[in-house]
Amino acid sequence: MGACRLPTRSYSQALESTRTRPDLRERSKIAVTRRVTLNIDRPDLALLLRVIVGLTNGTLEGISAVPKKVNAFRQAPIDFTSPPVRAHFSTVACRHEDDRPDELLVIHVEPSERVHEAHNGECYLRVGDESRKLTYAQRRELEFDKGQSQYDGQAAAGVKLADLDKGLLTQYRHATGASSNNGILRARSLLTRDGDVTNAGYLLFGRHPQDIFPQAYIRVLRFLTIERGTGARLGLDETADHRIEGPIPLAIERASATVEELVPRRRALDKTGRFRPRPIVPRDAWLEGLVNAVVHRSYSLAGDHIRVEIYPNRIEIESPGRFPGLANPQKPLEVSRFARNPRIARVCADLRIGQELGEGIKRMFDEMRQVGLSDPVYHQSAGSVRLSLAAIPRIDPRIAARLPTGASTCSTSCEPRQAAWAPATWWN
Repeated sequence: MGACRLPTRSYSQALESTRTRPDLRERSKIAVTRRVTLNIDRPDLALLLRVIVGLTNGTLEGISAVPKKVNAFRQAPIDFTSPPVRAHFSTVACRHEDDRPDELLVIHVEPSERVHEAHNGECYLRVGDESRKLTYAQRRELEFDKGQSQYDGQAAAGVKLADLDKGLLTQYRHATGASSNNGILRARSLLTRDGDVTNAGYLLFGRHPQDIFPQAYIRVLRFLTIERGTGARLGLDETADHRIEGPIPLAIERASATVEELVPRRRALDKTGRFRPRPIVPRDAWLEGLVNAVVHRSYSLAGDHIRVEIYPNRIEIESPGRFPGLANPQKPLEVSRFARNPRIARVCADLRIGQELGEGIKRMFDEMRQVGLSDPVYHQSAGSVRLSLAAIPRIDPRIAARLPTGASTCSTSCEPRQAAWAPATWWN
């Protein structure tokens, strides 16, 4: 037995190999491999994963001697996964050490926007080079991330219509032209079919949603140093730590006013020839980041909240939850429109807080580029997304031209555009 001559593969490509004797255990193992390939936390690697049948620890066994067994592997996606995974099969020619021809079976597993499980209910997630078995709560959160299930449409436990703020509802009804409060709640799916208030309805119009969603608040902090620091070196401004609660529209309004007050300003020459104060980061950029964080955060994750951290040289906004489905946070401009909380997004669009056009991220990039600053940067951890808006000049075009393909290019500096939404316009 010897090594097989295979086509060269990318260094980042992950290979799963198995024997050609497909007993129940091996077929189940392949099904698990397929499930974790689909339920993956690295969308940029999802397309690179393959399953190779006929190799064992680098030793060639081939599949030619067991043609009937290959069919068992082809049936594994149907026999062991729910819903069945999308898999394509192909063969690769190779030879043994004694020059006997043989083949390997290559199973190409397509990434999926759905959560896949075994017929016994087990669900796995690929994290790095590990396959982790998910708990029920972790699986539900993965379903919310993929848009397979919607937390904002579930009934809010113990909440009645009387718990909603009638004043806020009435103003929203007037803003939409609806004939009744109950009618607009049903029209926007803020009530279940049984008439219960949904999580979205309570988060948007509850008198104090934090009584059952204690994590649903915005914390705005200003640091005096460029690094957060810890303990005796903590750079937090003693007078600038604000926790903002209340229904979502009011929370956004109050948080935006707080950020605008705390953001550092520098003196700069404007178009009129006068020196005036200008925020280190364009208002439209951080406001869009703040609105996105509130509208699209994961409200099902308990114990964490939205943080807006203001530093002398940047603004960082972190919110619980991850990018949707197979979206790659390293390529934010390629992320298609997705609303983790579609009911909340619709109401915010009615209030002109958002637009539901999928142009929010692009607008942030435009605002930063128009004033000559570097592009926004997203970082995704296991349970949150952090947006960094840095007051760093863009790279000179002459230098950018010498950088590798994909490096940021420089744009002409100009004044930021007028904000698309001004807070406190619909409550008055």
